[in-house]
Amino acid sequence: MTSALLLSFGVIFVAELGDKSQLMAMTYALRYRWWVVVLAITVATTAVHAVSVFFGHFLGLSIPTSLLSILAGLAMLAFGLWTLRGDRLDDEEAGRAGRVGASVFLAVMSAFFLAELGDKTMLATITMATDHDWLGVWIGSTIGMVAADALAIGIGVLLGRHLPERAIKIGAAVLFFVFAAWLTIGGLIGASTSVVVGTVLAAIVIIGLGVVLIRREHRLHPDTADPDTDTDTGARALVR
Repeated sequence: MTSALLLSFGVIFVAELGDKSQLMAMTYALRYRWWVVVLAITVATTAVHAVSVFFGHFLGLSIPTSLLSILAGLAMLAFGLWTLRGDRLDDEEAGRAGRVGASVFLAVMSAFFLAELGDKTMLATITMATDHDWLGVWIGSTIGMVAADALAIGIGVLLGRHLPERAIKIGAAVLFFVFAAWLTIGGLIGASTSVVVGTVLAAIVIIGLGVVLIRREHRLHPDTADPDTDTDTGARALVR
């Protein structure tokens, strides 16, 4: 078990360096409390690698990843538009700004869960689980990924102290759009025409809905268009 744990830790830690989910960890660390991001990543990683170990060790099967990659890409597109739309707190919510709601945790956790489905770290975990102790692979791969993402989170926290809120918001949205393109294009390679058309239509619907919601938010609250002028301390508390 120890050898499997150490092997999987090293493989996944190295594989995660520079991966999209590590960049996602840095992005979320710029907007939300670091410990919430770490906790959400840990839960998502534990679940994904449990699935990987189950398929690799107990079933000895590989899973199709193209559809999962497409769905994850569309989810990243929605997250990017959500980031551009921004959030506004009423008086009651502002008074609770020091506490992080379950919605933030669930959003981060679901984003990481979707991003890791079909990712190289998941495939590597499946491969190692076929020939090594499943428990050691599960624990080692989970710790290795969380450690790599924690490194990115630390960098994100340091960057966040020196960046204006508007730059954080735009930068986070751009990264989400990059993730969306990365995942979707990867999933569409070799896909049938019907899958390509369906994916394009779904993306158009998501973008259209996002644009409508962004414009509506800016009409109702013009100050959210420029976060640097927002003096709502609750909103800033969420960012930090």
